[in-house]
Amino acid sequence: MKKQFLLFIMMCCLFSSAYSLESTTMNSGSIVNTWIWQKSIGGSSNPYTATPKTIGFTKKVIFTSNGRVITYKNNVEIRNSIYQIEKGISFFDQSEHDLITFEGKTYIIESLDNQNLTIVSNNQDAARTIFKR
Repeated sequence: MKKQFLLFIMMCCLFSSAYSLESTTMNSGSIVNTWIWQKSIGGSSNPYTATPKTIGFTKKVIFTSNGRVITYKNNVEIRNSIYQIEKGISFFDQSEHDLITFEGKTYIIESLDNQNLTIVSNNQDAARTIFKR
């Protein structure tokens, strides 16, 4: 009985440690924040590079903790809508990724950390958009 109790305690400690590590990782790369558009790069069927300088305007998006995304163009709010993050299948490699859907489009979250966000259109175009905090 004593061995079973110790085994139970060890398992609880193991699972609670794994849970706390996962939570910390998610918080350090949280999408909730203000993101400034740096550039967009078109996919192979439509190669282009667009930046605020080449396109003539700035853009920022604010992802809120209550599931809203607010889009600004030249510091003027142009959209306020919902966003949703979920696991889903990528168009490109047919594997599971974190997907974000907002403004009527679904994107693969290619990279997310404290300073950078890169999303890729989850369709054959594969346009990539890069943001910084």
